[in-house]
Amino acid sequence: MSGGPRSGPADFRSLPGYAACMVAPHSETPARSFRLVCEPGAIPRVEALLRAQGYDFEPEPFSPLCRRLVAEPRPLGRSLAAFFGYIYIQDRSSMLPPLALAPAPGDAVLDMCASPGSKSGFLAQLVGRTGFVLANEPNPARLATLRANLHACNLIQAATCSYPGERLPLAPGSWGHILLDPPCSGWGTAEKHPRTLKLWREDKVGPLVSLQQRLLRHAASLLAPGGLLLYSTCTTNEAENEAQVCFAEEELGLLRVPIPPFPGFAWEERPGGEGTLRVDGARSQAQGFYLALLRAPGAPADAAAQPGDGQRRADTAGEPLPPAALAGPCSDPARLPPGAAVQYGDKVRFVPEIAPGQLPPRFGWQAALLGRMDGSGAFAPAPRLRCLVPEAPQGGPGLQSLVLTEVAEVEALLQGRALRTGLSGREAALWWRDLPLGCIGLRQGRALAAFR
Repeated sequence: MSGGPRSGPADFRSLPGYAACMVAPHSETPARSFRLVCEPGAIPRVEALLRAQGYDFEPEPFSPLCRRLVAEPRPLGRSLAAFFGYIYIQDRSSMLPPLALAPAPGDAVLDMCASPGSKSGFLAQLVGRTGFVLANEPNPARLATLRANLHACNLIQAATCSYPGERLPLAPGSWGHILLDPPCSGWGTAEKHPRTLKLWREDKVGPLVSLQQRLLRHAASLLAPGGLLLYSTCTTNEAENEAQVCFAEEELGLLRVPIPPFPGFAWEERPGGEGTLRVDGARSQAQGFYLALLRAPGAPADAAAQPGDGQRRADTAGEPLPPAALAGPCSDPARLPPGAAVQYGDKVRFVPEIAPGQLPPRFGWQAALLGRMDGSGAFAPAPRLRCLVPEAPQGGPGLQSLVLTEVAEVEALLQGRALRTGLSGREAALWWRDLPLGCIGLRQGRALAAFR
């Protein structure tokens, strides 16, 4: 999923998540949406990169970070913006749960059923540099996808764990915000996946309903007083939607919080669905989706109190590194969010400041990867770790940059073609104009792509 920038060039055409851009254009443009994954000030630069490759889009009305395609000359997943983690392709309905939960910057959020990471990633953007998202996924293959997606998007404030959601060993009453998007019958995706209706006939959803209730029960136990739980599904089945909200109210004592409708969608109304939202997929040009916001009884704790106050902090068995250990030609440790770089074996990971106090002792979790310590003891940042690239392309003492001005140059580099740079040393920050992309390896002054 990631590696140091000195492992040699990679073939652009075989890179995970990125295929050669020189492909035949689409004859028709699907109605697709995506999320911009960057700071607000970088939005115009990311949009310029997309337009330089021929894409066009319009704002979604429900979030300043979301866009809807109107021109797609080649698959959006093959764009440079997608490869470098500046956009995340996502159904527009799937963008709503994080927005409905609406955590504030600096909050801690638990995503109980997280893969592939679409909602976890959006939550990480909403809580920002000072926040923390714990994304749980019990399935090993799906866990790898979750980690790869969060890593590609540089969302280092998100960490992962792998437990059955209904048995997550977290402290009762310790989370102010929880997202539960459980396994469901997926009837809302039937237009894209027709086999769903055959696979999950109404007489076969009983085990799913039971699992959803177990997950809801455990989520309710993890909520702090006054904490918020967003329950969502991509099914139109009332037994998995409205009936589950009634279960949460009547059996678990949770309180329904009305969700204001989001602009740009058409909504269905069903008995028992007051205050919840049900996306009309066909009229909204999106998946059918259901959202309900629930609150735990009681008053929220003092915002000044840190999560986990009075508890032993989670074990962090690695070795904390001084910031100077991360400094290099394309890594400025001053750009790290509040927290610590910690070395585990040869890997260096980022532990958000609030994470250890939020998690119980001996809890198994994995912090976001920053890079590795190489054989000489120097830090080698992950190739697409753009969040540590110094702010200015020119850099300062000991820093150097390779600034490419044409998308064809970036494409050529990723296709495995070496570029003469005139730079010395072993690595340099890679930029497209004034947009940082990551770290590029150097060999005898020639740039060689080492992205994996």
